[in-house]
Amino acid sequence: MKDELYTATELGDILGVSARTLRFYETKQLISPKRVGNRRIYNYKDGARMKLILRGKRIGFSLDEIKKFLDLYDADPSQKKQLKLLQDGVEQRIAQLNQQKKDITKTLSELKEIQSATAEALNQKPNK
Repeated sequence: MKDELYTATELGDILGVSARTLRFYETKQLISPKRVGNRRIYNYKDGARMKLILRGKRIGFSLDEIKKFLDLYDADPSQKKQLKLLQDGVEQRIAQLNQQKKDITKTLSELKEIQSATAEALNQKPNK
């Protein structure tokens, strides 16, 4: 499997993304497929990097954060800097999501109060 090569369409199908998405991440220098003529050819490493990129995006990391993480992977054989960066990023994201959860709970409570008040106002008989 590590020796397999993929076209943009093939790798996109495997990952559930479009070939355009792969080209986008290439322009952001997150992946760098080989070229055969004018065709992009992706290998196992490109696929693995794309899985990390997509996972990073799904959990809320920016492309800059993902790029730093991937760059450290290549630069630091011990991967300690990469793991520390990941740990810090995960802790920060958890804090953000917890704050968003509190904000959503408060907003829902306020909306339910408004909903009740408007329903009550609509159900009252007009004064004559």
